[in-house]
Amino acid sequence: MRTTVFSTPIITPLLRCISIAVLKLIGWRTRGEELAHQRFVLIGAPHTSNWDFPLMLMVVLKLRLRVFWMGKNTLFSFPFGILMKWLGGIPIDRSAAHNVVNATVKQYQHNHELVILIPPEGTRSKVKQWKTGFYHIADLADVPIVLGYVDAAKKEAGFADFYVPSGDMEKDIAEIRAVYATKTGLRAENS
Repeated sequence: MRTTVFSTPIITPLLRCISIAVLKLIGWRTRGEELAHQRFVLIGAPHTSNWDFPLMLMVVLKLRLRVFWMGKNTLFSFPFGILMKWLGGIPIDRSAAHNVVNATVKQYQHNHELVILIPPEGTRSKVKQWKTGFYHIADLADVPIVLGYVDAAKKEAGFADFYVPSGDMEKDIAEIRAVYATKTGLRAENS
């Protein structure tokens, strides 16, 4: 996999120290610890604000995760495309079906370690139903789902638990969503 902000010599440790200091300064706690084996789908919810991104970067740096995240392709236009890719971004064209699930599963088959961060809402707006691509990726790649979260009410972010898909998507999604029922996004009205 390519070098990102999470794997750049000298710069990553420096940014990790800055992230730890900023999180402490703004009063945010992280939940979770460094994981020795990084091969899973990481979902991040509730995704309600543009501020989720810098918060996510700091939390991920502090927890020493090496993630790639999916974002709409318009975030990757010139001149920001190179920066967004260095920040771990993978552009996704949401205007048409491009078989993103199968392409991502293939990446898991070719990489011993891989963490893909996906916001299950697919947008910062309030949604009634989550997108299910994250679930299909985890199920087909035979990797667990790590339940990453933001809880602005507690000023806490990190990961709650690992979840192994059973193949019963409806039941599994309901159980996963139940974990987020008490979490409040940065924009509470969109949670």
